[in-house]
Amino acid sequence: MANIAVFGYGTVGSGIVEVIKTNQELVDKRANDAVNIKYILDLRDFPGDPYENLVTHDVEQILSDPEVSVIAEAMGGVEPAYTFTKRALMSGKSVCTSNKELVEKKGAELIRIAKENNANYLYEASVGGGIPILRPLSTCVTADVIDKVTGILNGTTNYILTKMAEDGSSFDDVLKEAQDLGFAERDPKADIEGYDAGRKIAIMASIITGKNVSFDDVYTEGISAITPEDFVYAAKMKRVIRLLAMYRNTDAGKFAYVAPAMIGKENPLYAVGGVFNGILIHGNMLGDAMFYGQGAGKLATASAVCSDIVECVKERGKVLDRGWDEEALKLTDHKSRIMRFFVRVKDENAQAFAEAFKDCEQISADIDGETGFLTSPMNQTEFETVAEKASGIIKWIRVED
Repeated sequence: MANIAVFGYGTVGSGIVEVIKTNQELVDKRANDAVNIKYILDLRDFPGDPYENLVTHDVEQILSDPEVSVIAEAMGGVEPAYTFTKRALMSGKSVCTSNKELVEKKGAELIRIAKENNANYLYEASVGGGIPILRPLSTCVTADVIDKVTGILNGTTNYILTKMAEDGSSFDDVLKEAQDLGFAERDPKADIEGYDAGRKIAIMASIITGKNVSFDDVYTEGISAITPEDFVYAAKMKRVIRLLAMYRNTDAGKFAYVAPAMIGKENPLYAVGGVFNGILIHGNMLGDAMFYGQGAGKLATASAVCSDIVECVKERGKVLDRGWDEEALKLTDHKSRIMRFFVRVKDENAQAFAEAFKDCEQISADIDGETGFLTSPMNQTEFETVAEKASGIIKWIRVED
């Protein structure tokens, strides 16, 4: 029998228990052992819950129990999750988590500690929720140089942008609707400012490069400045606007950033709408591969954590090579990447803009007082240099071809 403990009995933690209990026979078969939930750690009591007898408030009871071999950490945040995880790994217990904030900030250290203590630190659910992406990056495409990752990695922002495009509603109105439906937090800053997606692309870049990519080095730009007028132009161009998280390995260097962008129908991510996530990777041998599904949610995320639990139990005593070094990777300035830019300009400045940005394409969307332009390919530094000299720019958005 393999005894496990669940840290945190909130949405994901209760989902982990539900997945194991509902699919107990299958889980045991896949793990080659009986997986038994011995403890649930939480500060609260759960009177009437079918598993209330498993709840403990004492982490020491779990950490000192030699019968517990795997811990599922679903507490969220850095502390006390970091301290509890570190102590568990140092005692030889493997830890599986959905905690992207902890994985991004402390992952390299915790992976090293796990290896030193013949244990594992697995975190499949920290990026794509129920979408299997990290294990394929670690085990399935290891013969490839992954030079591109483009992802829609946040369901909240994708829902908002999809609804704005469909209904012509304002950002504020759709955000409130998303909050009322439970798709957005009461404090949505981590989602709408791109921080959530930034942490996820940092984790993927770390796995791909084998070096530590810090979220602090990932440029993030959110969606709060996107307006209904932007979608009018996008529709005219047969494009949609999505918040994209990107990693690129180019001759100029490696870089990662998060920002809204216009994409066309030829891009596989064009059809990823609503709360769904999509991740497009490109390998120098593989070519393109697409991963699509629910990037969050109770059972989708819990399912990914449980797959890690099963692997830890099945491979007990074996250290799995699923991580990256603590050495920091220096990222190249994202502004060096060549792309096109969509720009909205006041009508009285349109001619001057067209002269400043040679070979640009004019986009008319019948919006009073302004005109749109699509520039020729250039890097962002070049674009900003010319834009500083142009008058009447209302706003601009990156364009992904």
